[in-house]
Amino acid sequence: MSGRLVKVASRSFSKHPVLRREITDAFADVVFNESGATLSGQALVDFFQDVAGAVIGLEPITAEFLDQCPELKIVSKYGVGLDSVDQDACRERGVAIGWTGGVNRRGVAEMALCLMIGLMRGILFSERRLRAERDWNKDGGTQLSGHTVGIIGVGFVGKDLVELLRPFDCRILVNDIIDQSAYYKENGLIEASKEEIFEAADIITVHTPLDASTRGMINGAMIARMQKSAYLINVARGGIVHQDDLKQALKAGSIAGAALDVFDVEPCEDVEFLALPNLYCTPHTGGSAEESILAMGRSAIGHLAEHFKG
Repeated sequence: MSGRLVKVASRSFSKHPVLRREITDAFADVVFNESGATLSGQALVDFFQDVAGAVIGLEPITAEFLDQCPELKIVSKYGVGLDSVDQDACRERGVAIGWTGGVNRRGVAEMALCLMIGLMRGILFSERRLRAERDWNKDGGTQLSGHTVGIIGVGFVGKDLVELLRPFDCRILVNDIIDQSAYYKENGLIEASKEEIFEAADIITVHTPLDASTRGMINGAMIARMQKSAYLINVARGGIVHQDDLKQALKAGSIAGAALDVFDVEPCEDVEFLALPNLYCTPHTGGSAEESILAMGRSAIGHLAEHFKG
């Protein structure tokens, strides 16, 4: 058991009994975020001052933050995205980043598949109408099987989704910034530009990181390329899809619908957007299956233990 002081900012980690037990078994001195609030700004600095090891979720790790926490040796990520961490600033200050990509891949891929079927079959919207309006409309949509799926971003989650789609005999169009032509050929995938995917796919699902190159990547011009019968899914990061542009497209009926698990600002406060009849929303739960939570938490603990061993 390490005697190093470790603090956990992530609310999800802090309230999980198994993860609390496992990290306190590994470290003698652990403090959790019991406030129920997401920490940022001075509150985050105050929480992590004089701490050697930090476990974070979506908390912003900036150069300014690091300069005020000189004792910090490692930031261990509970989750998979690093868009909230200034990696250059950490590197310049000798602060290690504990991170393992794709530890929640199956949970997120299952979520994407669930939304794909729910949108194509009309389940998500017909359930809402039945409850709110007693609308006994028996339109069952279309099967996912045999249709054209577009996957933007073929990393851990994108590849796992390809595996889950095998029984559905879909035509799968893919796009990624990395040349993966051998993988595409082995798995019967069709490499295409983003523009080609948005024009041809019946349903498009986004699985890229959020960074300067992907912020606002799915904008009004890209959405305008979609067929009127097509659907868009984002279970990756808010900000990749231009939320206002999507809102306008949905209000105009330019596409059949969309499903989002992530938003520009979370929780999403755009009541008009959330109420759109052709939008289905979940509160960023794609990576929150119990198995995913344990995998992410144990990864964060493991990185801390490895850093401080000996």
